[in-house]
Amino acid sequence: MSQESKELIQSAEPTREATRESAAAWRDGEVEQDLVDALHQSISSSEGTMPSNTVPYNCNNEYFKLLRFGVDSLYLSYQGELYPEVKERLAKLKQLAQHPEADQQAQAQYAIAGHIFEVKDKGSSIFPYVMEDGAFRISLSRTSKKTPMAYVKLSSRYLCSITPSEAETHLCYILSELGILNNSAHVSRIDLCADFVSHENMESWSREAWITRGKKIDAHAVNEKFTGWSIGLGGKVSCRLYNKLIEIHTSGRTDLIPLWKEAGWIEDEPVWRVEFQLMRDVLAEHGLISLDTVLANLNGLWNYAATEWLRLTLPNPEDQTRSRWPIHPLWGYISSIDWETNFNTLSRSFKSTRIPEDKRILALGISSMASYMAKYGITDFDEGLDRYLLALHQHLSTCGEFIGLSAGDMILEKVRLRGKEFNTILNIDEAEHKHLEIERAAKDYRKVSEGE
Repeated sequence: MSQESKELIQSAEPTREATRESAAAWRDGEVEQDLVDALHQSISSSEGTMPSNTVPYNCNNEYFKLLRFGVDSLYLSYQGELYPEVKERLAKLKQLAQHPEADQQAQAQYAIAGHIFEVKDKGSSIFPYVMEDGAFRISLSRTSKKTPMAYVKLSSRYLCSITPSEAETHLCYILSELGILNNSAHVSRIDLCADFVSHENMESWSREAWITRGKKIDAHAVNEKFTGWSIGLGGKVSCRLYNKLIEIHTSGRTDLIPLWKEAGWIEDEPVWRVEFQLMRDVLAEHGLISLDTVLANLNGLWNYAATEWLRLTLPNPEDQTRSRWPIHPLWGYISSIDWETNFNTLSRSFKSTRIPEDKRILALGISSMASYMAKYGITDFDEGLDRYLLALHQHLSTCGEFIGLSAGDMILEKVRLRGKEFNTILNIDEAEHKHLEIERAAKDYRKVSEGE
């Protein structure tokens, strides 16, 4: 046994009895002896060290089952210059998005590379043009040497279906249709996450168990149910440890469930997520600027975040030197995730639309129909449905009369607006389509003539 292992055991030994008796310890206040023994056994194993980013570990057991890990969100910036015709078109589309008439608003779309982007009615002083679908939120500048041409958020849902490198390749193709790129992608922010199953009581430790460089440590609850921790929010690095099952009921991220099941998740098992957010400043401090260098150093970033910037420990009241407190077994598993392994399964079923689930849409219809039937004392379903649909048609006709539209045209106008919002329907008219075809042909000719 190495001297380092002996020292680790000696530093952990005084907390064995204290942890066993502590109300803030593992398993809802009671420490199971086999977990304590497992911790010490792992320390004195043949590797001679706790699990780490460079030492393999058995991640799936009764205490900790890793389901997936990966890049959750990615924010990239690109230097370059928009094509003049693209800038002009974006300005017109933004004006359409701001138009008081719904039929004009519905045409604020930019179709490119298989995507139907919604062009937003608002931007910012730096990035006045914003277009978005389920894969990308692309903010574009009027272009200057100091301002990036594009600032792009790649969605979490998209990154569950494709590797970051593949996603960025597709993004580059889109941006190259919008302007001239002068360099490769720079990372403005990256979020790394891991989803896991553990029956550990995540509320069982106090704030002092977290040893961190972050300034804020907060516990969170919804309707008196504990939902997780956040550490260092608003800083260069931050971390969240939270109940992902509760979160997806709000966000509707049901695309994660098949991936969890493929990794061995059993329904009703608690799923927790640990997520680190790393901003540009801390990446630059480590010499990581381009996307390629960041992706090549994910192990190092995770190790920095989960061992240097933040640790979850077993507090020892007998030792005032917090740096000597042993690592909590849960954090031993979390910090030792090996980002060089090809662990994850990708869904590969992603669509770049932003559509709500049918059950959410239909729930609105059920509520509306039930209210109508209750108002008029109707209890027969068939009668209620017939009268509800007739009343709906009459309402559409009445509303359409004021603006010269039939009931069908009235609902179609609403459909086009939703199609723009959901990225499912391209609303441009035939004349605009021909104009875009001419523009695209001119752009292709220019690229050929310039030898691109």
